[in-house]
Amino acid sequence: MRTIGIRASPSVVTFAVFDDANGEIINVEEIVIPLAFSTPAALKYVRNNLLDVLREFEVEKAGIRATESNSQTLNIARIQLEGVIQEAFASSNLAAYYIGQISSISARIGIERADFKPYVDGTKLWEVENWTQLSKEQREAVLCAIGAVNA
Repeated sequence: MRTIGIRASPSVVTFAVFDDANGEIINVEEIVIPLAFSTPAALKYVRNNLLDVLREFEVEKAGIRATESNSQTLNIARIQLEGVIQEAFASSNLAAYYIGQISSISARIGIERADFKPYVDGTKLWEVENWTQLSKEQREAVLCAIGAVNA
């Protein structure tokens, strides 16, 4: 089974595709939103590209790394993207998906909540090839994709 994990930021959506059967990450990539796009055009762009990715990689389950509810600074553009990604998942052929904050992603992958940030920061190593060469957003997407197995 193939899963995808998504980590949105205001101008980039990072995704990782995980192959559960082989226990490996098969793709980590970014959808970069062109600066010239208006908000509606940017949301449409992400939705269409994400649906293409789901079809191309034959993804069955998915997860979204959601903004923490107690975040000191809420980024409206990121929250809008997370909503459009949820809508894309709902209108796709996915068997299941989840929206996860640190605690729920940690539970899905079987680690302590306190260990999530050290994995994302790279001070703790996950058993994924080139883990230290991935950005923080890419690591979050990978962990989210692995958690999607249990969506």
